[in-house]
Amino acid sequence: MTDWMDQIPEAARDYLQDRRLDEVECIISDLPGIARGKAVPASKFIRQTHFFLPDSIFFQTITGGWGEAAGADGFIERDMILKPDYSTATAAPWTGDWTLQVIHDAYSRDEKPIAASPRNVLKRVVDLYHKQGWKPVVAPEMEFFLVARNIDPAKNIEPMMGRSGRPAAARQAYSMTAVDEFGPVIDDIYDFAEAQGFEIDGITQEGGAGQLEINLRHGNPVKLADEVFYFKRLIREAALRHDCFATFMAKPIADEPGSAMHIHHSVLDLETGKNIFIGPQGGETDAFYHFIGGLQKHLPNAIAVLAPYVNSYRRYVKDHAAPINLEWARDNRTTGIRIPISSPEARRVENRLAGMDCNPYLGIAASLACGYLGMMNEERPGKQFRGDAYDGEADIPQVLGEALDLFDEARDLHEVLGPEFARVYGIVKRTEYEEFLQVISPWEREHLLLNV
Repeated sequence: MTDWMDQIPEAARDYLQDRRLDEVECIISDLPGIARGKAVPASKFIRQTHFFLPDSIFFQTITGGWGEAAGADGFIERDMILKPDYSTATAAPWTGDWTLQVIHDAYSRDEKPIAASPRNVLKRVVDLYHKQGWKPVVAPEMEFFLVARNIDPAKNIEPMMGRSGRPAAARQAYSMTAVDEFGPVIDDIYDFAEAQGFEIDGITQEGGAGQLEINLRHGNPVKLADEVFYFKRLIREAALRHDCFATFMAKPIADEPGSAMHIHHSVLDLETGKNIFIGPQGGETDAFYHFIGGLQKHLPNAIAVLAPYVNSYRRYVKDHAAPINLEWARDNRTTGIRIPISSPEARRVENRLAGMDCNPYLGIAASLACGYLGMMNEERPGKQFRGDAYDGEADIPQVLGEALDLFDEARDLHEVLGPEFARVYGIVKRTEYEEFLQVISPWEREHLLLNV
């Protein structure tokens, strides 16, 4: 017990101080980002070095169906070996007893990382950076809606009721009064985050009704993806305490902005620790431009990862806070690629395409992969855009099927993310898309039933 406790973060030890640990949730992210795993008594967890789950968790669609992605051996649900990463141990402060969560990594019986595991995909990309002497750094921004409870899929999603007794109002971006409306939920988010050892850089009201944004401090991509993975659960639990839902759908409410997971990137030299986007006298380097060029060239092929559901593409609407193309510019939120105002030391590139519905491991991995390919192949970006990028042409896929076609053909991207992951992901997402195409929507019934 003592040896294991010595390996977990200080925040987890503080949470358990003078308390008896009851249970450990052994978890791993599946392709959608849902936590899969087992809850075990603490006494059992202390004695185990690993546990098993079938590899089929990576073949399951968001609806609970299955993609035919098992490979040559067929759907035999082979056991994976899941090993704990003790550095990820964190509290589950909403539970009725004293519980920790621990993220696990998936391996085959011959100790090789399972290629379809999202955390392993991100680790693979980070390792490619390290082999070039680079250290990638990211900072994700999380947007989400607090909405009224909705247990009927046929009913429109509505804003939650605020403290004032009125529904959350739209078009109140950055309003502190709007933030105060959700005060009790936000207080629980802060309390849960503190118990889990997470540092929030800020919470702001976004443009949608009941839409909030949480910014996280920059850092290691795997660690930050772990935090987003944990945060989604944390925020949902905080909302449930106050009779509302938290949703990370890309576009939950018609005529409101969608929810993004903007990803800020910088790259450090592993030896010196210096930002490789900075040149002499603080100028911009070739690596900086090549990273942007890589995003412009390869992001269309990665959209199926950054926007993984049919709903995701409802977010890319002109003049609705989401980009419609891959123009780049400085301090311009209409472009898909933005260079924020910063000191030279903090120079970074922001990818504004990723939706909050993406798996954080895969979204960050795909974004870093595009920048990596740009630097490796010395891709040059187009001219910096001037003005409102919504006046430009749309140049990203508009539907999931089109995005999957681009992803399936992107062999260079597959080599970075892992060919086996790309094979499994393409099959599972194609299966989800075909499941969706079997559904007849209210729009079709209303406008086509008697008119065509």
